[in-house]
Amino acid sequence: MIVFDLKCTSAHVFEAWFGSSADYEDQRARGLVACPLCGDGTIDKAVMAPAVGAKGNRSDSPPPAVIKAAMAALASAQAKALEGSEWVGAAFAGRARAMHAGDEEPAPIHGQATIAQAKEMIEDGVPVAPLPLPVIPPEACN
Repeated sequence: MIVFDLKCTSAHVFEAWFGSSADYEDQRARGLVACPLCGDGTIDKAVMAPAVGAKGNRSDSPPPAVIKAAMAALASAQAKALEGSEWVGAAFAGRARAMHAGDEEPAPIHGQATIAQAKEMIEDGVPVAPLPLPVIPPEACN
């Protein structure tokens, strides 16, 4: 995992974690990265300063093994929550709206939506919730 300092056009600076620089670029290009403070989707990398502890190179960050274990526990909990839920990919917004309108039988689904689609669904009262970790489509799993 790589941590990036990012900033939006409102000058909010925040951290985000990605598997690689290519993952960041791909997610940013697809509109999946937004400012957690204002929701702005126009994001750039912020200038990063090295994290240097007060006494030499000591870091106050948890050890990598702790971070890895926490991420694994979160991924496991999310996978358990998604058991019995159908992956619908990019059709998520349309399917969720159809279920909300009564045009389709309600069912547990998960998939992808842009930030704009998610905002519109929430504003329209469609019951949706973000997942804490990105979900890899079944066809991309090895």
